[in-house]
Parts: sequence; structure tokens; C-alpha cells
Amino acid sequence: MKLNRRIFMGTSAAAMASLSSPAVLADGHGKPRVVVIGGGAGGATVAKYLAKDSKGEIDVTLVEPTRTYFTCFFSNLYLGGFKDIDDLGHTYGTLAAKYGINVVHDWAVDVDRDSKTVTLAGGSKLPYDKMVLSPGIDFVDGAVEGWSVAAQNAMPHAYKGGSQTELLKAQVMAMPEGGTFAMVAPPNPYRCPPGPYERISMVAHVLKANNPTAKIIVADPKDKFSKQALFQEGWANHYAGMVDWIGSDFGGGNVSVDPNAMTVTIDGEETKVDACNVIPAMKAGRIAELAGVTDGNWAPVNAADMSTKADADVYVLGDASQQGDMPKSGFSANSQAKVCANAVRGALTGSKVFPAKFSNTCWSLIDTDDGVKVGATYEATDEKIAKVDGFISATGEDSATRKATYEESEGWYAGITADMFG
Repeated sequence: MKLNRRIFMGTSAAAMASLSSPAVLADGHGKPRVVVIGGGAGGATVAKYLAKDSKGEIDVTLVEPTRTYFTCFFSNLYLGGFKDIDDLGHTYGTLAAKYGINVVHDWAVDVDRDSKTVTLAGGSKLPYDKMVLSPGIDFVDGAVEGWSVAAQNAMPHAYKGGSQTELLKAQVMAMPEGGTFAMVAPPNPYRCPPGPYERISMVAHVLKANNPTAKIIVADPKDKFSKQALFQEGWANHYAGMVDWIGSDFGGGNVSVDPNAMTVTIDGEETKVDACNVIPAMKAGRIAELAGVTDGNWAPVNAADMSTKADADVYVLGDASQQGDMPKSGFSANSQAKVCANAVRGALTGSKVFPAKFSNTCWSLIDTDDGVKVGATYEATDEKIAKVDGFISATGEDSATRKATYEESEGWYAGITADMFG
């Protein structure tokens, strides 16, 4: 076709309009539709902000199988006796009643990106114009020799909040006098980098009070870990002689377990244990893989808006994303969700989109009123979410500083859960 001035001008105008106007909606639907899969720190937050800030202009559906969501963050404090399990449970009633979000308690089992539909376990299909995946983690098959999800009742992972956390605590409390607790720590990258070591601290706290001659063994495939100096200082100060951390230099990565015999073998040396927490290698939640947006383990995303590299209409938040320098944490997911909500709303309604800025802080409790933290701020670059600056607690801090850090973490938990759930 020969282009004349009228055709060229019309084509240019259409192109410019596509950059500044809301997206054309599928199927002639009156409102743009966003389906959010996963109701944790990323999913609940993005659903809330999309519904709240769009003031009814966007139809938001949140798919989450559980009616009560138990946070994985702060679950270690339940193990340590600082929280009740009910303190960690949150429901979705406010998101539905106050913000008009259609909350669907079901499993998302398939995604058809060509037809833009999500299939639920119950058989229904949800159409979308934009889809946000925030499914958290699943585990890599065969990551720890001798362990599979089928063995999680004998050797819990407790890296998804709720019943697994309760089971692990029950097993710790049932240990015989002078018994042995073992942890198989995960390789990088994984959810909550300080999490396994705060867990060791909380288990040690309980054992010191109830079973002071018990021992803790940590088999770790890494040669270093988050806040290592702070944790090791704390273990020496509060739990002297109780914790034996075995890093990769001493065979910590050469591990197998036998859940039936309750044994852990580290670099060829078998040990009978009374309770064992196996935290395997992780990957994005299964629905991200079914949607075809992962690299086999994680979902690569664009830093500016958390859209996937595979599909501009699919976004991935939190633990499941491969985004750059941010750790996989609840704080990170919540921060990413707000950037994503702003970008999705802009794409669908033409509202203003602000430059992406991110932040994270991870608090850990070592013993009563002995809190430490690490954190950073981040910005979006063409390549990744990039760290701008950071901070970390210092070794040797006074007790007032550590107590204030712990109290700060309690305030953050109250704030983020209110931000997520209404």
C-alpha cells in the first residue's frame, strides 16, 4: 500500500494514542479486568491498591485458596514462643467489603495467555486484561537427597506459614532431654535470607528454657549467610555450646536425610536426630511455571513495572520473581506490589505512572529484646532492580538499641498486615 500524508498522519496519531491511552479491553468488557493470583504480601497488596486507587474503574479479582492466610514472616517468633499462631492469621473480608475486590477461594491450575483466561480447580475460567502472579515459592524436586514433599510431616520445611509451622514447633517441644535438632539450610536464592538463622535462634531460645542440654546442628550448603556475624555473636552470647553450624567448607552441602529412620548424614557422617527442619532449594510457585513465564525456576521481570519478560500483560511479584538485587521477603513483595499497581492502573486507565522506587528491611530476633535488622533502597534500571544504598545492625550494640530494633519490627508487622488486608 502506498502511504500518503493523510494515512501517515492517521497512523502516527493512532500510535501516539496507544502510548497515552488505556489499553483496548478484551471481549468488549466494560471495565478492565485484573486477576491477581496469590493473597500474600504481594498479591493482597496489589489487589488492594488497584481497587482503592482506581475507585471502581478496574474489576479486581483475587484468587487465594486459603480463607485464613498465615504469614511466613514472623512465624519464627511463634516457634520461639513470642507469638501465638492466631497472631499470624489474617482474612480477606475487608478487601472484599471495603474495596470491592472479588475474593475467590480456589486454586488457580492453568493459565492460557492466548485467550487471557485463568482456570480454577473448581472448573470456572476467569478472563483478564492484566494478570498479576504472586504465588510465593515451591520446592525443587530432589534438592535434598532422601527428602520430598511427601516427607514433610516427618521432617517439616515450615517455609509456608500455617500447619507446617505448628508441626515443627510440636516436634521441637516433644524432643527428649538432651536431644538433637537438625536443620538442612537452603542454597541461594531463597525466601527470607535471614529466616533460617532466626529460626535457629528461636529454636535455641525454646530449648534453652525447656531442654537446655539439647543440641542444634545446621547443615548449610553456603559458605556464608545473611547477618552471619550478628547471628553468631548472638548464639555465642545467649546459647553458648548449643549451636553447631556446618558450612560448605566442612561438608554442609553434602547432605542426605532418612525421614523414616530420622537420620541426617553430613559429609558421610550419620547422626540420629529427634527433630529435623529440611528447607530445600526453592523456585517460583507452580502457577508461574504453568503460565510459561519462568526460566525453569524463577520468573524474570522488568524492573520498572514487574511485568514479565515473556508477556507484557503478566506481572510477577515477590518471591517468585527474578528481579535483581532485592531479597525475597514480605517487605520486598509489598514494595513491588505498589509499583506494580501504579503501573497496571496507568496502563489500563491512563492514570499517571510514577518512577519505580523500592525498599526493604528484614528484622530478626535472636533472643528476648535482641533484635537486628538489614535493609536497603533500590531503583529500577534497564537491567534490574538495583541497590542504591543499605544498612545493617552492628555487632556489639547496646541492649537499648537491640530492644528498640525489636519493637520497630513489631510495629512494622502491624503496619504491613494492615496494609495488605485492609
